[in-house]
Amino acid sequence: MIRERNWTRITEIKNIPLREGRSVSIDGLELAIFNLNDRFMTIENRCPHKGGPLCDGIVSGTTVVCPLHGWRFDLETGVAVRASSPACITTFPTRVEDGIVLVDTSSGSRIEPAEAAV
Repeated sequence: MIRERNWTRITEIKNIPLREGRSVSIDGLELAIFNLNDRFMTIENRCPHKGGPLCDGIVSGTTVVCPLHGWRFDLETGVAVRASSPACITTFPTRVEDGIVLVDTSSGSRIEPAEAAV
């Protein structure tokens, strides 16, 4: 079965500076969208460790560091990198069309911590 995507227009790409994140709320869902130059990535905006706003984190490569306690998350998979305990966040399909960032909030995916440890 092929599932239709439900794309939501977010903002113009110029509104998210290179190597930075921006917070957006869609139907009560808090997201962080990051500009990685060649693509945009979207994750949930709350660190599972202490609830830090991931949109304010430092971006390095395809990871973001939580500004509160330094946990680092892979923006592609949502998996915590070298965290003291296994943790994951939800990632969301993101694309750019005609200079506008679009996100599909109905197709978020999360690798469960047990899967990430394998």
